[in-house]
Amino acid sequence: MRTIGVLNAWWWGLALLSLLVVVIQCGAVMVPMSDDILGLMAFKAGVQDPHGVLESWQEDDASPCNWTGIACDDVTGRVTDLTLVGLSLGGQIGRGFVKLAELQTVTLAYNNFSGSIDTEVAQLLMLSTFNVSNNALSGAIPSFFTSGSSGSLTTLDLSNNLLSWAMPDAFFINCQNLVFLSLARNILNGSIPSSLSSCVQLTHLNLAANQFSGDIPWGIGQLSKINSIDISQNFLSGLIPGEIGSLQNLTSLSLMGNKFTGSIPSGLFSCSSLVAIDFSKNSLTGTLPVQLQNLSSLTLINAGSNMLSGSIPTWLGSLSRLQVLDLSENQFSGFVPASLGQLYVLQELDLSGNLLSGSIPVELGGCMQLRILDLSHNNLSGDIPSQLLAPNIQFLALSGNSLTGSIPSISSGNCTFLQFLDISGNRLEGPIPGQLVQCSNLVAVNLSANSLSLQIPWELGGLPFLVYLDLSRNFINGSIPPTLGNAAHLNVLDLHQNMLSGPIPSEIGNCSALLNLNLAMNRLSGQIPVDLTNLSLLEFLDLSSNNLSGEIPPGFQLLRSLVMVNVSNNQLSGPIPTQGVFVNASAPEVSGNDGLCGKLVGVACPPGPSKPIVLNPGGPSSGNPVTHGKGSRIVLSISAIIAISAAAVIAIGVIVVTLLNIRAQTRPQHTTVGMMESVPQSPLTEHLALGKLVMFRQSHKLSGSDWMAGSAQALLNKQHEIGRGGFGTVYKATLPDGHMVAVKKLLVASLVKGQDDFEREVGLLGNVKHQNLVALQGYYWTPQLQLLVYDFIPNGNLYRRLHELRDGEPPLTWDDRFKIASGIALGLAHLHHGCRAQVIHYDLKSSNVLLTQDNEACISDYGLAKLLPVLDSYVMSSRFQSALGYMAPEFACSSLKITEKCDVYGFGVLLLELVTGRRPVEYMEDDVVILCDHIRALLEEGHPLSCVDLSLHGYPDDEVLPVIKLGLICTSHVPSNRPSMAEVVQILELIRPIVDAQDFQ
Repeated sequence: MRTIGVLNAWWWGLALLSLLVVVIQCGAVMVPMSDDILGLMAFKAGVQDPHGVLESWQEDDASPCNWTGIACDDVTGRVTDLTLVGLSLGGQIGRGFVKLAELQTVTLAYNNFSGSIDTEVAQLLMLSTFNVSNNALSGAIPSFFTSGSSGSLTTLDLSNNLLSWAMPDAFFINCQNLVFLSLARNILNGSIPSSLSSCVQLTHLNLAANQFSGDIPWGIGQLSKINSIDISQNFLSGLIPGEIGSLQNLTSLSLMGNKFTGSIPSGLFSCSSLVAIDFSKNSLTGTLPVQLQNLSSLTLINAGSNMLSGSIPTWLGSLSRLQVLDLSENQFSGFVPASLGQLYVLQELDLSGNLLSGSIPVELGGCMQLRILDLSHNNLSGDIPSQLLAPNIQFLALSGNSLTGSIPSISSGNCTFLQFLDISGNRLEGPIPGQLVQCSNLVAVNLSANSLSLQIPWELGGLPFLVYLDLSRNFINGSIPPTLGNAAHLNVLDLHQNMLSGPIPSEIGNCSALLNLNLAMNRLSGQIPVDLTNLSLLEFLDLSSNNLSGEIPPGFQLLRSLVMVNVSNNQLSGPIPTQGVFVNASAPEVSGNDGLCGKLVGVACPPGPSKPIVLNPGGPSSGNPVTHGKGSRIVLSISAIIAISAAAVIAIGVIVVTLLNIRAQTRPQHTTVGMMESVPQSPLTEHLALGKLVMFRQSHKLSGSDWMAGSAQALLNKQHEIGRGGFGTVYKATLPDGHMVAVKKLLVASLVKGQDDFEREVGLLGNVKHQNLVALQGYYWTPQLQLLVYDFIPNGNLYRRLHELRDGEPPLTWDDRFKIASGIALGLAHLHHGCRAQVIHYDLKSSNVLLTQDNEACISDYGLAKLLPVLDSYVMSSRFQSALGYMAPEFACSSLKITEKCDVYGFGVLLLELVTGRRPVEYMEDDVVILCDHIRALLEEGHPLSCVDLSLHGYPDDEVLPVIKLGLICTSHVPSNRPSMAEVVQILELIRPIVDAQDFQ
């Protein structure tokens, strides 16, 4: 302590000496600086201020009261408040605060402060509010409440940081004035201090998402003024103390996600003010206490994922204010109480995963506010009441029961908001009603594993937002409706194991968002449509066990995203393609086709070119390819015919383009400069009307006509295509000024409502600048064509460098991989924390990480989700999350909010991909390997380094292992358990220093 005191004295002396030198050098008269200015300038010296928000803080000012974020006492003129929220400030908190003797409020939330909190803060005797939530702080918490401190603190919010510490039992010994306490979402461990009972004024307690263990401390019942307790997502165990029932002001209690055992104490329900109670995800047993019915103010009961048993009590119907009732994943038996239909304001009812039997009560249709109804995976029987398809229902899951009858007819005006319909795994019969099209907001439909028959209604193709359609394992016959090709957002189409016949409609090739197409085990015939090779995002294709004939279209081997093709047990013939997905294909995926040849089936294909075609068989023979003269015959090889045909097409094309140019030059001009009216055009020129061109870089002096002469023409040349994605096609182009750019031609169906929305969103992206982000240089707009102009990054993407190395190309070293990981983290941190309006990527994957010649990472395609007409989880998962394995679990649930934590999940997968060199999802002969699950299992078994890429030699264990653990933390299934990207950068900095680690700008 003596050494620390000497160092502090030395520091202050140095600061004063430096100031004195400046004053003397300037020839100014020495004016004493106030303690407040001196303290604030010392604080500013340790702050990173990327946006210059503290420029008003000048040491030669007479008073700091007009500085940004500062408030002073009207009488004394001393600084009382320091409030700097969401300004991207970094550095350390606390230095200089000891000089601010009358400081009462410190609010530095939503910044990038790191390191530990300086102990000087705890010495502020008048401090009442200290809020540094949502930063990247680490280490221990200063002793705010120990003897000798003021004990004046009323609000303490340290949530959403990286604080890791076992708090001493006496930590809260002097907290008599504390009203608000939040330490949520840190890494705090050990027991909850028993001295917490000293905080007798406490009204709000939040210790959620830490690593606290042991029992709830005795004495919590003494917090008589408490109205909110959240100690969820910890490792707490033992019994729930009944003394909580004495807290008469308690309105909200969350104990979810712990290890509590025993029964729910009946004494708990003496809290007559309780509004919300959450016991979910524990190991509780017994029944629901009857005393629960006394809590007439309850709006939420969540007891899901426990081991509760008995029947669901009928008295739950008397809780008239109940909005959420979740008893899922327990052992409840008996019937679904009809009395639940009396809950007229009920919005969510989840009884899934129990042992319930009997029929579904029609009275549930009386819950007119019901949005979510999940009765799946029980033993329910009988018909599906038509009343369940009520106007407000959004999520209806009845799968895994024994329901019979037919799918109820849908009246006009019902199911207006229905998005998710799952009635799979029942015993339903009859047809699929075409009236489903009236549920115009449907996103996911699962009717699989029933006994449905007749044909697929052609109306299903008219559902504008349909992403997931599973009609597999039924008795559906007839043909596949071509109208399904109209489902532009369709992500999964599964029709396998039915009785479908006829050809595969070529219109399915129009489903540009399709990832999974399964038509196996039907009676389909005809050839495999070549149009299916247009599905650039397709990952899984199963056409096995049908009667298909003809050849395997060679275009499948050009689909980069395709990871599995199964065409076994058909009548296919010809050569098996040898590139792309077929490189790693196995024999069972093509077996059962007697006419196929190739290495996979061990049958050699016939050698040599095809026989020449004789155009004049009646003439004499000749050895020349072309012989002229009377009675001669003309013999052309196929290649010659193709060459001649191509030349003819080119000649015709030149004539057409020339005529169109003449027409364009002679047409009267009716529009302003840079804009032309759209006219009917040929397929090659339909997008070449002049439009509005905006370049954000001043060096590009281009007009619409310049663009016509330059980059837009390049879009007609297939050779310039460098990539395809869910949002469009990317071309390499050279501007008239010689600047090389990458041009993304957007899919028109993906755009927002109109030009104003497009320009507003793209304009925001144009202001995003960071060395690890591919810069948006400009855009081009016409109603028919929209282009985004980016910097051209010449070295390809990370996916290719990890999984598709060229001959002789060296693998990435560990230094390269860590640099790439750091660059991605810095780029994402800037999007999440450094932009005025937060940008979420939504589609982070290795193919969207471009590499420079020095292997610096540059993230592409960020923020494009804002160009979608509907920004919800299903649409984003279909359009953007095109690669399985990177998709955060919350994309599968429409009720969960999609936040920046979905990017953190994708980043975690990228970390594991960098370490292992393996794809996020790999398909073995009889198994599917999910990378993050595989590595998590290896870590639990004690040998995580066995997954490291074999091409890495001499890697440092002390860096690789923490990176693996960070990847697993980032891929937590619970979004709140994932760190922020600011926290990720700080963790990577601890593993190895990152250049400009705090520069998120």
